[in-house]
Amino acid sequence: MSSIPPEFHRVVEIARQKLLRLVTEYPDLMPSFTENGKWRLQQPGWTNWCEGFLGGALWLIYLLTEEARFRQHAEHYSRLIEERKTDRTVHDLGFLFLPTWGRWYRLDGNSYAREVLIEAGRTLAGRYQAAGRYLCSFQGVHSLYIDIMMNVPLVFEAAQLSGEERLLRIAREHCHTTRRYLVRGDFSTAHEGIFDPESGRFICYQTQQGWRSDSTWVRGHCWALYGFTLAFRYTREAAFLSTAQGLADYYLLHTPEHGIPPNDWDEPNPKYPYESSAAAIAASGLLSLADCTTDMLRAKVYREAAQRILSTLCSDEFLAIDPQWEGILRHAIYHFPAEVGVDESTIWGDYFFLEAIGKISQVLPPEC
Repeated sequence: MSSIPPEFHRVVEIARQKLLRLVTEYPDLMPSFTENGKWRLQQPGWTNWCEGFLGGALWLIYLLTEEARFRQHAEHYSRLIEERKTDRTVHDLGFLFLPTWGRWYRLDGNSYAREVLIEAGRTLAGRYQAAGRYLCSFQGVHSLYIDIMMNVPLVFEAAQLSGEERLLRIAREHCHTTRRYLVRGDFSTAHEGIFDPESGRFICYQTQQGWRSDSTWVRGHCWALYGFTLAFRYTREAAFLSTAQGLADYYLLHTPEHGIPPNDWDEPNPKYPYESSAAAIAASGLLSLADCTTDMLRAKVYREAAQRILSTLCSDEFLAIDPQWEGILRHAIYHFPAEVGVDESTIWGDYFFLEAIGKISQVLPPEC
């Protein structure tokens, strides 16, 4: 851990111990969230959208520690989800394949990983609705989720690896549609847009996890912040960069100085003031955005904000220093309205927390 700043040594060691315990005591099982600090395992998956994050976390802890056994675990957990490269029932294939097979390919150019990424990207592109010009959510052909902005990079990646213009067009059009309808004029975001699938006409907003349909569910906002940054990386389209910057500025304007937001910015007096998984996503996205922006002042602001978020998450309030608590990052929320995984750990929160630490430690390469 010689290249990792000292303030993150404790995090890496705690993550190392918890991930090793997870793969040793619960082999081949992939959790989503904890209940009273214990990973909920073998749960009936809503859409099984979290299965890539454990493998992704194992790739990250391998890069942070250089322990060969973590690479072996990372490869194994990546292979466990390979069959889902043809899963046409969900919009979350980016969450599955970019942290796992994508990390594998970027690490050593593995030719088989390249083919897996291309096939998974083609599968996700099959959700494209030509009338509305978007990738539809698992809810149906009428539904556009803000979450898909963090999955569409898989289609961009497949386009880049395969040279297929069709994939690039689909990915770009999805981003433009999301930007037009789910990103509001003040750079707040809607969770879901409902469309007439035949005409492509936008009908209304909805939310599954926010306070109300016209509010801003923060984790979705963070998916968009990071997703538009990655869309810019693939396309160099100025509109995507300016959107990512607007979303980042909105996050910083509406979040307390410590950097940790609630589940929804518009909910008055929230019972649970923290959504740490959203903060971890924001920190990683802000670091990527700082690499991509050409405005040096903005880059400085975004890097300092990410550092501030990470400093807070590394404190005893958020870092699960209790060895009996099985997750890494406390005070995350899976699904607040359904009262599922509230004020717990989530596997994606742990993943993006480690990813942000990898970036700020320069263990991971710059995004742009």
